[in-house]
Amino acid sequence: MEGHRGGWNRGGPWTFEVPVRGGGRRRRGDIRTAVLAMLAEEPAHGYELIQRLEEKTQGAWRPSAGSIYPTLQLLEDEGLVRSEERDGKRVYELTDEGRTAASERMAEAGGPPWAGGGGNPGRRYKEFGDALRQLHLAAKQVAMTGDQDQIAKVSEIITEARKKIYMLLADA
Repeated sequence: MEGHRGGWNRGGPWTFEVPVRGGGRRRRGDIRTAVLAMLAEEPAHGYELIQRLEEKTQGAWRPSAGSIYPTLQLLEDEGLVRSEERDGKRVYELTDEGRTAASERMAEAGGPPWAGGGGNPGRRYKEFGDALRQLHLAAKQVAMTGDQDQIAKVSEIITEARKKIYMLLADA
């Protein structure tokens, strides 16, 4: 199940849906652009698209079938992709209109959704998520075993960290 916008999800204990390029959960436009970009590289079936996006983001983004397949159907309804049965699987490829749409969307977005600026975005976001999980586990440990003074101090630390993060965003 995909996580809630900017929060902890139900995908397992303490898993966090890590944002890519500033967003929480992916917007519909991102999945649309990603599908068009992937199909511009080569035709694929839905599950292949999911796997390739996960690979390209180093595991930071694994779209659900519930977002891929409706997007493919919509793109097909709009005449941007066509599909055919190959080896028992529905394979999608771009039409000429779809190639134009893919180029336009990637130009507007500054590239495909998985191409974050600088370094390896997938690795960066994985490290970010790992750091958030470690912070959560440490805070939970204090909540479970700490005394009232320790809990109050940790609350102050977390509140100060939150304020600093918002100040960082305000400076951007």
